[in-house]
Amino acid sequence: MARINLFEKVEGTIPEKYKYRPVEELAARVREIKAQLGNRLFIPGHHYQKNEVIQFADAAGDSLQLAQISAENREADYIVFCGVHFMAETADILTGDNQTVVLPDMRAGCSMADMADIEQTERAWIALQEEFGDTMIPLTYVNSTAAIKAFVGRNGGATVTSSNARKMLEWAFQQKKRILFLPDQHLGRNTAFDLGVELSEMGLWNPLKEEMEYPDGKADDIKMILWKGHCSVHENFRLEHIEQLRDTEQNRKILVHPECSYEVVQASDLNGSTKYIIDVIKAAEPGSKWAVGTEMNLVQRLASQHPDKDIISLNPEMCPCLTMNRIDLPHLVWSLERIIKGEPVNVIKVNKQTASDAKTAIERMFAFV
Repeated sequence: MARINLFEKVEGTIPEKYKYRPVEELAARVREIKAQLGNRLFIPGHHYQKNEVIQFADAAGDSLQLAQISAENREADYIVFCGVHFMAETADILTGDNQTVVLPDMRAGCSMADMADIEQTERAWIALQEEFGDTMIPLTYVNSTAAIKAFVGRNGGATVTSSNARKMLEWAFQQKKRILFLPDQHLGRNTAFDLGVELSEMGLWNPLKEEMEYPDGKADDIKMILWKGHCSVHENFRLEHIEQLRDTEQNRKILVHPECSYEVVQASDLNGSTKYIIDVIKAAEPGSKWAVGTEMNLVQRLASQHPDKDIISLNPEMCPCLTMNRIDLPHLVWSLERIIKGEPVNVIKVNKQTASDAKTAIERMFAFV
């Protein structure tokens, strides 16, 4: 299926020479360019980034924090976003026309965001309106493309993050009887269940078959229409991992992200956003033991930052987010040197109409939270 190109980009391939430069030389070059550009350069970095990259971030955060920081930034000429594509799109949507957003490696995408494209979504909306009439409001996780955010904005909905999903669902249920939740079924299901929505009141829209998968309940009972998408990282945390720890280490607490499956979230001790996970570990008692179900770079960083606590990954065979890890030190240096030359590469530019509609959805979220 062809995808509509809703953004313009200056794209290139990193020269081989960057891949073989010593790490110390690359790090020194980043520091040199940051000093040269000063306030003209701003580097936001997501918590899932590698240490070699996150050490140079001017601000580190989760999706909500970085969205807010991007919205507030009016000083930097260049924003070099160390995250994935949808995050850089959001930064471009929220920053000024005079500011340039760069993604060091265009391959840094998000498999979850790619599970809902605009053509699929528009067809689904028509089909669901035929089924349910004007009883729905769309919400989209910020882990979605600018086109999906724009669709939600045009249809009266808003974006959500894992930090504010509960508040945004409460808001949405005040607007309409039903919610279409894109693109992560697990965050939608876990949040709705916490609000008292029964599993029998949740349907699953299959975008490949273009049909609803109903639970045991009746179609008229449906309150949540979940898009059949997921995070490939968080789906790798399974119930068997929890059961094994319960058998061998009863005193190890289990803390997971709500992008994990319903079964995993229900069996864990605590669940919450990336910021919530960080805050819980920070406040935990020295000597406490934790198994954390989220991206491996963050788990390893938490273990390093809190040596007084025993922190492991819930899945012992877990690997970092592969797309997020495409942002590395060579790509960061390359993108910065291209800025110095006046030839920025991998510029993210969302077209004006898409950006305007997407900003509407984002600002509805900001207004409520």
